[in-house]
Amino acid sequence: MIESDIELLKGIANQLRIHSIAATTAAGSGHPTSCCSAAELVAALFFGHMRYDPKNPQHPNNDRFVLSKGHAAPLLYAAWAEAGLFPTDELLKLRTLESDLEGHPTPRLPFVDVATGSLGQGLGAGVGMALAARLDGRDYRTYVLLGDGEIAEGAVWEAASFAGLHQLNNLIAIVDVNRLGQSQETAFGHNLKVYADRFKAFGWRVETLDDGHDLEEILEVLSGVGLGSEPLVILAKTYKGAGVSFLQDRDGWHGKPLSREEAEKAIAELKPAARSASGVSIPSPTPVSAPDSTPPGAFAPLSYKPGDLVATREAYGTALVRIGADDPRIVALDGDTKNSTFAEKFAKRFPDRFFECYIAEQNMVGVATGLATRGKVPFASTFACFLTRAYDHIRLAGISRANLKLAGSHAGVSIGEDGPSQMGLEDLAMMRAVAGSVVLYPCDAVSTEKLVEQMTLHRGLCYLRTSRPKTPVIYGNDEAFPIGGAKVLRQNPGDQITLVAAGVTLHEALKAADALRAEGIGVTVIDAYSIKPLATDLIRDAAQKTGNRILTVEDHYAEGGLGDAVAGELADSGVRVKKLAVRELPRSGKPQELLARYGIDAAAIAREVRAILNR
Repeated sequence: MIESDIELLKGIANQLRIHSIAATTAAGSGHPTSCCSAAELVAALFFGHMRYDPKNPQHPNNDRFVLSKGHAAPLLYAAWAEAGLFPTDELLKLRTLESDLEGHPTPRLPFVDVATGSLGQGLGAGVGMALAARLDGRDYRTYVLLGDGEIAEGAVWEAASFAGLHQLNNLIAIVDVNRLGQSQETAFGHNLKVYADRFKAFGWRVETLDDGHDLEEILEVLSGVGLGSEPLVILAKTYKGAGVSFLQDRDGWHGKPLSREEAEKAIAELKPAARSASGVSIPSPTPVSAPDSTPPGAFAPLSYKPGDLVATREAYGTALVRIGADDPRIVALDGDTKNSTFAEKFAKRFPDRFFECYIAEQNMVGVATGLATRGKVPFASTFACFLTRAYDHIRLAGISRANLKLAGSHAGVSIGEDGPSQMGLEDLAMMRAVAGSVVLYPCDAVSTEKLVEQMTLHRGLCYLRTSRPKTPVIYGNDEAFPIGGAKVLRQNPGDQITLVAAGVTLHEALKAADALRAEGIGVTVIDAYSIKPLATDLIRDAAQKTGNRILTVEDHYAEGGLGDAVAGELADSGVRVKKLAVRELPRSGKPQELLARYGIDAAAIAREVRAILNR
């Protein structure tokens, strides 16, 4: 690149600093010094290297950019404004209620693929995007800008390991090593060798920039992107607050905007060398057609027989294969549990669309989220209890409005002898709390397969809870299971109470209802397979016919699961809701013993019904 181009990029970097300072001062909050440290890196990427259509951020072959250090959002917004996507005046609306330029990036903005700001998650999402490019035969590259502080997160190294194993040479991580964290210096300061050795150990090609503000050096390193078979990490030694004499490399400025007087002083220092990016020629992406995102019109039929004993976890694997044969958008991921979740069925049938994530659940969710941004429909599975360690990633996927599908198997005490560390007993509460989530809990093979179909067709984050024990098929193959629905399985005039259950305890509720019927006690039984959204009207109507009495039964802790969902939805309806759930720390034992021990088997349900009616 000629000297005049280098000088132009230096000027653009200063203009990005000015925008970042002005915006955060106008907002009265933000992270201007974190923006300043990465200004040259972003200027080089957006105006000297990346291939993208600045008027169409979602062009299917644009190079992708993920700001993992999401607190530097004003810098990202400034780059897109300078690229001409929207007027630079909009930057002064940063962090206001009317603006989509939020404190940390979210996909409300067309140039943001995934929400960031909970540090350590951007690289995993970038891995998913790079995998999608490989799957689709596209030549776009994915760039992830990280801060050195977030390198302490284990999720970063899960992603680094995965990228190295898959030799994703279309993935470029850039670490802004500015030395200063929020409250003190980072663990390794400016020691680039520590970071270099660690990335090399995970199979990455490493380039170091001793001066991360030297644009000529930055561009020289970027010119080697794509060489070799490894992912590339660029470690750039930078200074927080760079470019402003009274901020540069000064501790105590993290997350603090400048006062109006300080901002005027800083901008006066930057302005003589600042240049607009208007008119800069940005390399165009290679033309490609948009991916087909249309779901199939119909799926192959089911062929179960009433009474067949099939675990819902196995039906999940069968469904993935059946639906995946008709829908090439579907990909599957698992965390070294595929022979228990039965995702192995999909892996054997479609090995190119299956990704073994090993025992790294955070990264599994991050990669799945990244795949979803590029038009894939990712199903990620593991034991329900292990998804708890990925919860922050799931939470951020909700904020990203990701089209993510999660399957948690081995839920509840019904798994048996493995004991409490393996029993998912918090997952319904956890998943219900995620923004925009759908939470589903089938009781048999038919409902499982039909709900996997619904998950495929529904755009958004869905969670499917599956069970370890084999349960009998109770539904016909043509039965429909819409999200937000429920099934009334027992109902007669004169019923005295409504039982609401799902999954394993639905079968226990049916046994209890039959036993109570023999005693002359009529019981309505509802399969609440859709826990969020709940079939509130159907359940309320049933309760009103049974004296406004409901008993919920669940293989889950009492807090936040099915019982709380029902009680919460019907709180203003005059309906009395009693909950049967696991109320103490469980222990190992046989499944049926444990259901009885913790008061959620048929006998316990019948006892509770009698007690309620005798009060």
